[in-house]
Amino acid sequence: MEIKNIEVIELEMPFSRGVEKKGNVGFLNWGKLDFCLIKVETDDGFIGWGDAFSFQCRRSVAEAVKHMIAPRVIGRNAGDIVQINHELQQELHLFGRYGITMFAISGLDIALWDIAGKRAGVPLYKLLGGSTIRSIPAYASLFRYEDCDLVADRVRHAMDLGYESIKLHEINIPEVHAAREAAGHSVPLMVDVNCPWTPEEAKSMALAFKAYDILWLEEPINPPENFQALSKLRTETEMAIAAGENACTSFEFKKMMEANAIDYAQPSVTKVGGITEFRKIATLCEVYGVQLMPHSPYFGPGFLATLHLSQAIPNSGMIERIFIEPETNLYGNSTYDPVNGAFGAPGGNGLGLEPDTDVLKTYRV
Repeated sequence: MEIKNIEVIELEMPFSRGVEKKGNVGFLNWGKLDFCLIKVETDDGFIGWGDAFSFQCRRSVAEAVKHMIAPRVIGRNAGDIVQINHELQQELHLFGRYGITMFAISGLDIALWDIAGKRAGVPLYKLLGGSTIRSIPAYASLFRYEDCDLVADRVRHAMDLGYESIKLHEINIPEVHAAREAAGHSVPLMVDVNCPWTPEEAKSMALAFKAYDILWLEEPINPPENFQALSKLRTETEMAIAAGENACTSFEFKKMMEANAIDYAQPSVTKVGGITEFRKIATLCEVYGVQLMPHSPYFGPGFLATLHLSQAIPNSGMIERIFIEPETNLYGNSTYDPVNGAFGAPGGNGLGLEPDTDVLKTYRV
């Protein structure tokens, strides 16, 4: 069961926001989804699929997998997942404990867990300690529109589709007001602003947002690792804070929790170090009494891995479904459509689904 080959498959796939707006929309002004898929083959015929975070950094992540990761693991036992993860983090620490290096490690780790489930003949969630498929609530993670009418339209559409919680990516008060007006007062609203403000600016905006009964304010301060400032903001405004999509490894989450900086921890399985590292973070959440809330705006193996992890972790939070529509589906079914506002998990072995080869051919870079 040695790792025989690692292939990196880069894809670009157009998507629709569901509404049209002329001009740029902040840093979210991008029109194609990037995929950096990792296909791992063993000498006894098993194939696993991984997913390294690659939005707007795909080429760099792909090169890291090819030249930093693959040469170190070819010939290794594919079942030594935790040891391989540990050694890669140790050997590659010089090149960064954040960002590209950890994204590449994450992709390999997901692929190895996919193989482990297939070899055991069980869905990944069972291998991770789950028993039956539960319905995990979903929330619609809206794009940034910077237009009150478009925000209200998307909020209403999400509610029509059965979502009972909605996250905005707006950074201005009028759009948040429009969302609350469209949603009514019973629908939980969250606001992810993606690290735009100084601590002073964040405090002013957090106090303004309180009028709209926000469930959490996500990553309000730049830089995102200023955990002391997040903690102070949380205390002074009594606003629930969410963060973690920009954090890698359990050590960063431990720092966050020790600083009392967050109410909601948001690890991303394609960023933090894969399934292996995600499970450590989930344990930290239990120990520190912080609610896990996975970050999962993906349409590949990373999303499937999130679904399986959520089945195997107590109090696993809600599933984030980014509110865009890719031109086609990597898995050829309704994997990304919640049922009655909730997600389960694929029932096949490993991650449970195989990518559509025609889609891979059509959108491969």
